[in-house]
Amino acid sequence: MSIASPCIDICKFDDKTGFCIGCMRTRDECKSWKKMKDKHRRKIIDDRPSREHKLKR
Repeated sequence: MSIASPCIDICKFDDKTGFCIGCMRTRDECKSWKKMKDKHRRKIIDDRPSREHKLKR
C-alpha cells in the first residue's frame, strides 16, 4: 500500500525554510510526491517534527 500524501490543503510556503506550513514538505516534494518511492515518502514524513522545529525558529 502506498503512503498517502500528508497534504491538508493549506499550501502556504514559508519563505525562510521553504516548507509548506500545512504538510512540512518543500514545493519540489509536493510536486514529485506521486512519483516518489515509499522509502523517500516515509523519510519526509518521519522528518516532520524536525521540519516543524525549524519552521518555529
